[in-house]
Amino acid sequence: MSRTAADYMAEALAQASVKRIYGVVGDSLNGFTDALRRLNTIEWIHVRHEEGAAFAAGAEAHLTGKLAVCAGSCGPGNLHLINGLFDAHRNNVPVLAIAAHIPSTEIGIGYFQATHPESLFKECSHYVELVSNPDQLPQILLRAMRVAVAQRGVAVVVNPGDVALQPLAKQLPNWLLPATPTVRPMDEELRHLSWWVNRGERVTLFCGVGCAGAHDEVVELARKLKAPIVHTMRGKEHLEYDNPFDVGMTGLLGFASGYWAMKDCDTLLLLATDFPYRQFFPEQARIAQIDIRAAALGNRCPLDVGLIGTVVDTLIAPLPLIDEKTDTAHLDGALADYRRARADLDALAESGPYSKIIHPQYVSRIVSALADDDAIFSCDVGTPGAWAARYLKMNGLRRLVGSFNHGSMANAMLQAIGAQAAFPNRQVISFSGDGGFTMMMGEFVTLVQTGLPVKIIVLNNGTLGFVELEMKASGFLDTGCDLKNPNFGEMAQAMGIKGVHVEAPQDLEAAVQEVLQHEGPALLDVVTARQELVMPPRTTFGEAQKFGMFMLKAVLDGRTSQLVDLAKVNLAY
Repeated sequence: MSRTAADYMAEALAQASVKRIYGVVGDSLNGFTDALRRLNTIEWIHVRHEEGAAFAAGAEAHLTGKLAVCAGSCGPGNLHLINGLFDAHRNNVPVLAIAAHIPSTEIGIGYFQATHPESLFKECSHYVELVSNPDQLPQILLRAMRVAVAQRGVAVVVNPGDVALQPLAKQLPNWLLPATPTVRPMDEELRHLSWWVNRGERVTLFCGVGCAGAHDEVVELARKLKAPIVHTMRGKEHLEYDNPFDVGMTGLLGFASGYWAMKDCDTLLLLATDFPYRQFFPEQARIAQIDIRAAALGNRCPLDVGLIGTVVDTLIAPLPLIDEKTDTAHLDGALADYRRARADLDALAESGPYSKIIHPQYVSRIVSALADDDAIFSCDVGTPGAWAARYLKMNGLRRLVGSFNHGSMANAMLQAIGAQAAFPNRQVISFSGDGGFTMMMGEFVTLVQTGLPVKIIVLNNGTLGFVELEMKASGFLDTGCDLKNPNFGEMAQAMGIKGVHVEAPQDLEAAVQEVLQHEGPALLDVVTARQELVMPPRTTFGEAQKFGMFMLKAVLDGRTSQLVDLAKVNLAY
């Protein structure tokens, strides 16, 4: 058999050190998957839905920093990739998607399963291009790989199935992918930043995921400035540990201490964050921002100083020019707020000896305490994300993955599959809501298929919890949120995966240990309190008024029992 375009693709990915590809096979992908079979150096991870493939690839790219790959067959197959690719693109992680296409001779005439993927993927990629003949493939494929790595996002190669099977003799070049560059502002800009920061009296640092690898530099800057450090959800894994200046998060999932540390400062330094919620920024403070992405500078608030560069490279030069402050009043106040907020939150993560309710905070605290020191966690959007933000402890070895920018449901188990495939010897734990778990429950079978020893914690509260809370906070009666769930533990057992079901808080710790210590995949179904409130760090009068309106509507609607449950769950720990 002569060497084909599909062979070239497989060889290029292998030379770029791609270890696995996530996808679902299909006729338009047959040439490519057969090339992978014959090459026998790249593992094909057979998922049950292409959305799972894209989320898994995104998680691998996030955790490794290296190019990850997913694939989908023509039409519906590659359309299923889109949601996961949006997530990867918004997370700025390098993912290449192979989107197979209908036969090239049938494009444009309404053929079976016809779409226009080169248009459909534009919004969730830096680069997407159609391969019309095999001679185009080397340039398009290699450019896509370079763009994904260098621009930290998604690139898509659209390849008709018949083109993949055509001969291609061209050899691979020796060089394929760029290394990570050093990017920092000019010396004059760094001197100006130092002068600007030195003028501040109450400085706060607000840090995002771009502080990865810059932990020590950020902490040293905070020490010199006597500045509290507030972090985003994606910054948590990089800055929460070994940090005497940490005062937690702000935002809807955050702490009161993080909120006030930002609101009370006169100088705010944004380090590699594009935090979207403008209401949490200070109104009067002077603001500077450092980010590798020019588009992020000044995106959420007006700036006094904006610098393009990576945090680690940008902070090294001006640190010696920063004056060490002696006034610790702002820092001391923020740390005192944090201690109070932390104590209040920790009190909610306990369970009395006679309690009949499992609070989700208690679940997160127990799992965090019993998980391995280098565990990888994923969490669904909504209430599982809130409990992960507040109760999972990072230590510099642990990792945390979620759909923190795209905000998709059903991400946690899919990302856990990618994490476990990339790190087979580490403990991977998915915090899944019952809504998210059931939305993509077909991927649970992937654990049977692959044997990946993912541990899934299902917070089973019988509702789309965060949506229900949003409705109540806006004064609406919660509608369409109920979830009629099976016993997920028994379901797992029937599918050949270890399953444990727990309803009593007194049984929780032993159940968590049993699941985490199991050698293969396992699921823990925890029936948790439905009416658990996730309060933002600061509640406005308007929000309280709307919540009061919900309570009035609930009474008029004859739903007073729900109000009783709300009081019981949140007042009786």
